[in-house]
Amino acid sequence: MLEVKDIRVSYGERAVLRDVSLTLQGGEIVALLGANGAGKTTLIRALNGTLPLSGGEIILNGRPLASISRREIARNVAVVAQENETRFPVTVLEFVLSGRFVHGNAFGWESEANVEFAEKALADCDLAEYETRLMNHLSGGERQRVVLARAIATNARILLLDEPTANLDLAHQAMMFRLVRERCGESNYSAIVITHDLNLASEFADQIIMLQDGAVAAKGEPEKVLTAENVRDVFSVEVMLDRNPASGNVRVTNVF
Repeated sequence: MLEVKDIRVSYGERAVLRDVSLTLQGGEIVALLGANGAGKTTLIRALNGTLPLSGGEIILNGRPLASISRREIARNVAVVAQENETRFPVTVLEFVLSGRFVHGNAFGWESEANVEFAEKALADCDLAEYETRLMNHLSGGERQRVVLARAIATNARILLLDEPTANLDLAHQAMMFRLVRERCGESNYSAIVITHDLNLASEFADQIIMLQDGAVAAKGEPEKVLTAENVRDVFSVEVMLDRNPASGNVRVTNVF
C-alpha cells in the first residue's frame, strides 16, 4: 500500500532524513519513536507529499507519490497534525464535514451521505454532542479528537498521526488508539503514529521504527525493538523492562 525507498529530505545543507525505508501494509499500525528533532514529523510530511524529497522514492498503491495529484493523495492519505488550533468560528460538524471535500463533485460535498460520514466519525470519537460547538471554543484535547474525526471522515485508507494523544486524558488516549486499531483490523486501514509513549506503542503497534538523527536506528516488532540498549541509544535514558501483566506485552519503566 505504501512503500518508502531510501528517502532523503534536506533543509539547505542540513540532512533531516537519511536513507529511510519502510513498508506499510494493509491493516498494520507502525509507531514512530525518537527524541525531539529525530525527523519524525518531517517523515510524516514527506509521506503526505507536502515535503519534496532530496532522494529516494515513495510508492503509493503501486504509483510514485510524486506523480499523484494532491486531491488523489488526500483521498488515500489523511493526516492528524500535531498543531490543530483553529481560530475561525467554524462548527465542529462543518470542520469534520470539510474532510469530505476530496469526494465532492460539481454539486458540492454537503450531501446527505457525506453528512452521515461526518456524524459517524464524530460519534466514533465520543463527540456526538459537539456538532454545533465552535472549534475555537474547544480545549486542546477536544480539538485533537475533532481533527481525528475529520481524518476518519475522509475514509482515507492510510492515517498519519503526529502525536495524536498529546493533549488527551488517559481515557481518550486509550479510545483513540482502540479506534485506530479497530479500523485497521476490521477495515484494512493502515496507520503510522508518532508517539513519545513507548508503552502505548508496545500495546497497539504491529511494528516500531526508531529514528535517530534522521536515520532508522531500529525497526521491527515491538518485542525486538523495545530493548534497554535501543532505548538507551535513542533516548539517552536507562529503563527497566518487564511484562504488562494484563496483555503480556513489553513494558518500559524509566530508572530514575
